[in-house]
Amino acid sequence: MRAEAQNTADQINKSLELLAQRLNVETAPYRLEEFNARVESPTLWDDPDAAQKLMRDRQALVDSITTYETIKQELADNIELIEMGEVEDDAEVVSEAEEALKNLATTASQKELEALLDGEADGNDTFLEINAGAGGTESCDWANMLSRMYVRWAEKKGYKVELQSESPGEEAGIKSAKSESGVHRLVRISPFDSAAKRHTSFTSIWVYPVVDDNIDIEVNPSDIRIDTYRSSGAGGQHVNTTDSAVRITHHPTGIVVTSSEKSQHQNRDIAMKALKSRLYQMELDRRNAAINEAHENKGDAGWGNQIRSYVLQPYQMVKDLRSNYETSDTKGVLDGDLDGLMGAALALAVSGKSRAEAQEG
Repeated sequence: MRAEAQNTADQINKSLELLAQRLNVETAPYRLEEFNARVESPTLWDDPDAAQKLMRDRQALVDSITTYETIKQELADNIELIEMGEVEDDAEVVSEAEEALKNLATTASQKELEALLDGEADGNDTFLEINAGAGGTESCDWANMLSRMYVRWAEKKGYKVELQSESPGEEAGIKSAKSESGVHRLVRISPFDSAAKRHTSFTSIWVYPVVDDNIDIEVNPSDIRIDTYRSSGAGGQHVNTTDSAVRITHHPTGIVVTSSEKSQHQNRDIAMKALKSRLYQMELDRRNAAINEAHENKGDAGWGNQIRSYVLQPYQMVKDLRSNYETSDTKGVLDGDLDGLMGAALALAVSGKSRAEAQEG
């Protein structure tokens, strides 16, 4: 088998390894038997909500098993066809099987990403919070560039994006906006420096899921303070003629959320939903040690807490410092081509490896 086809097969095998790990392939048949036994119970529909959840969980397991087995079988079939074609000197058979292998690699990669996004709240909408860090005006512009990058990524995926709150910087960019978690570092020749010197800027990103109706989060009214104020644009000009913007402060945790739509009532609902989402994420963090550690280590937007580096000058490179994944296509990344970076970071989280272990590998 030619080197290119072998590399493609190796890539598919890596996807299969992750799918097997995520599925826990050795116990999957026994779990399916247990589901089937529970589905056949005459009392199944005594609790309709529990029954529907059971049916969804069973179908998800069936789909995962089918995906894994299908990719595994198609890989074996195409490798066999390539080897047979090479023995019989049939270039057409080899070419068709190699093309099928490439298509299978694309499918396997997509299924790998889907398997990584099967957490408790991964199907929910999400808040994405962007905060400019050290670097002044340059960092504000960097925050604006990241906001644009995530909007482009969402548009490519067909997701709807709503801007909930924005604080403009004095000269350029945004200081914070509700729109991936950790500190992102930018190195470039600053367009705001007349001496054309190279600058380093930092912006922190925090992603947390929107709480839906199936998740009950209670907020004690005595634990919060609700303030109304006027939203202001660049230069201090008032966007709203009334005090419609809402800020909610949660005293026990110190969480502050804002919303600045036109309707004060709508802003209260949006801000409260954001607060509940933040509190829910904190609970998820407590239940997941790996997520909790990553969240606590996010820290301030500065030198010591980076997860990703974007270098535009003197060379071009985007590198994820957790997974060691890197690409020289900085323009593509800043235009929203994030699947490679996201997939590598998610795969690392599932593998349980540390940053140091990923870099050694």
